[in-house]
Amino acid sequence: MADWTSFIIFALLFYFMMRHGCGSHKVNGRHSKKEDTKHLDPVCGKVVDIKKGYGKMHAGILYRFCSRKCLDQFEIEPNKYINQSMQ
Repeated sequence: MADWTSFIIFALLFYFMMRHGCGSHKVNGRHSKKEDTKHLDPVCGKVVDIKKGYGKMHAGILYRFCSRKCLDQFEIEPNKYINQSMQ
């Protein structure tokens, strides 16, 4: 019986810490707002929501595009748009 009691106490403590402690930020979606939720399309300059559009990894950096047309232009000549967006 003592094993079950210890297990239940541990489970309740674990639940409480995940629900209200440090783990709750990721579980409940209250993590840091430092994470970008929008990206700037390097081809046309439009703001693209992170859950929409197209994404492309290039040199370890994620670039987001508002349309397939912008993505295709980027794939043809990526350095043109990367250098342009850094200026």
